Amino acid sequence: MTKNKEKFYIATSIAYTNSLPHIGYALELIQADAVARYNRLLGKDVWFLTGTDEHGSKIVRKAEEEGKLPQEFCDEISAKFKELKTVLDLSFDDFIRTTDQKRHWPTVQAIWKILQAKGDLEKRKYKGLYCVGCEAFVTQRDLADGKCPLHNKEPEIVEEENYFFKLSRYQNQLKEILENNEIKIFPAGRKNEMLNFIKEGLEDVSCSRDSQILSWGVPVPGDDSQRIYVWFEALINYLSALGYLTADDEKFQKYWPCNVHFIGKDIARFHVLLWPAMLLGLELALPKNIFIHGFITAEGQKMSKSLGNVIDPFLLVEKYGTDPVRYFLLREISPTEDGDFSYEKFEERYNADLANGIGNLLARVVTLASKISTGVILSQQAKNPAYTNPNFQMKIAQTKNDYSKFLDEFSFNEALGVIWELISFCDKYVNDNKPWEGGENALSVISDLLLALQEIAELLKPFMPQTAEKISEQIASNKSEPLFPRI
Repeated sequence: MTKNKEKFYIATSIAYTNSLPHIGYALELIQADAVARYNRLLGKDVWFLTGTDEHGSKIVRKAEEEGKLPQEFCDEISAKFKELKTVLDLSFDDFIRTTDQKRHWPTVQAIWKILQAKGDLEKRKYKGLYCVGCEAFVTQRDLADGKCPLHNKEPEIVEEENYFFKLSRYQNQLKEILENNEIKIFPAGRKNEMLNFIKEGLEDVSCSRDSQILSWGVPVPGDDSQRIYVWFEALINYLSALGYLTADDEKFQKYWPCNVHFIGKDIARFHVLLWPAMLLGLELALPKNIFIHGFITAEGQKMSKSLGNVIDPFLLVEKYGTDPVRYFLLREISPTEDGDFSYEKFEERYNADLANGIGNLLARVVTLASKISTGVILSQQAKNPAYTNPNFQMKIAQTKNDYSKFLDEFSFNEALGVIWELISFCDKYVNDNKPWEGGENALSVISDLLLALQEIAELLKPFMPQTAEKISEQIASNKSEPLFPRI
C-alpha cells in the first residue's frame, strides 16, 4: 500500500484589479512559488493558489475612467495577472477570480448564511470614516494627521445601514491563538502588532455596503439592499477555490487547512484578525502560518504613477530574463521588511553573483571536464557517487542543513546566501587545486566539482528553476555555454 503524501496548501493574497501588476506583487508570487517548489521537492502534495480580487468602488471608478464596464475592465486586468505565470515561471495550480459567479459566489453566500444563523452578523445603522483607497471603514487611531497613512487622503464621512461582523466576540480567542502560536506569524514583530490591536479592543467590522451606493459586489442573501463588503468576501477565496460548501468540495476535504498565507503588511489585520475570526465562526481549522512581507520602494521612493517610477515586472523580465528577476527579489529584498529596487543594484547583483558567480564556475568546471572527458568522470561517479575530499563532503552537508533551516523559516535571502557560499567554496577549490595542470588529483578534483554543481542545481530549483535545468544540461552534454552573459 502506498503511503498518502503530506498535503501542503499555500495561497498568496489575491491581487486587486484596480491597476496592472507591479514588482511588489511579483515579490509575493515568487516567494510563494519558491516555497511551493521546495515542498514539492520534499515529496509533498502541494496545492498553490493565487487569483484576483475584483469587486468594490475603486474598480467601478477605474472602469468608468477608461470608459469600460466593470466586468470588461476586470477581465483585462485579471488576464495580465494570470500572464505572470509564464513571465515569472510560476507553478500555481489554481487561479480564482472573485467575479466568478459559479466558483466564488456560492461559497461566499453559503458562508454568509451560516454566520448570520450563528448571530455573527447584525444589521446596524452606522456613521463613520471610510477610506476609499482601503475600501474600508477606519477609526481615528488608524489615521496619521487625519489622513490614511497608506493613501495620504482624508477619509470620507459615511452614514449607512450595513451588516456588521461581530469581531469583538472573538477577541479573547484571537488573543489566545496568537499568544500560543496556533497560527505562527512571520515575522514575530507583526504578531506583537496584532496583539496590540487586540489589547486596544477590537471593534465589529462593517461587512456590507448599500447596493445603491455600490452595486458591484456579491449580493447579500435575502437582502437585495446590500452587497457584501469587498474585503469580507475576498478573504473567502481561500475556501471558494477549494469548493467549500458546494457539491464539488473534494479539494477542500483534501487540502484544508491552509499551511501558509503569503500577504503584504498592509493587509495583515484582515488576515491575522478578521480571517481567523470568520473561520472560528465557521468552526473550521485555522491556517498554520501567515507570512507577511514588506513593500518595495524604487530608488528610495514610494512607487507611484505620478512619479513614473512603478517597476513593471513584464519589462524587467523582458530586459534581464526571468531567473535574474527571481534571484534579485529573493536575495536582495528582505523577506519580511521593506526593500529597495534600483537598476544599478540589480545589475551589480547580476554581474557579481550570476555572471561572475555561478555562471563563471559552471563554465570553468565544464570546460575543464571536457578536456579530460566528462564521460570518464560521470561513469566513475555512477560507480562511486561520493566526494573524494572529506572537507567537500562536510561543506555540502552543512550547506544542505542551513539551506533547509532557512527555507523552513521563509528566509529566502539566507538560503540563497548559503548556496553562494558553496559557489565561493568551489571557486577556491578550483584555484587551490589547479586541475588544469593535470596530475594524479585532477580527475578527482573535477569529479568533486561536478558533483557539487549538481547539488547546486538541485538547491536552486525552488528559486531559479530554469537555471537549475541549464546547469544539469551543460554537465550532461559536456558543453559550456554562457549561463548569464555580463551586462
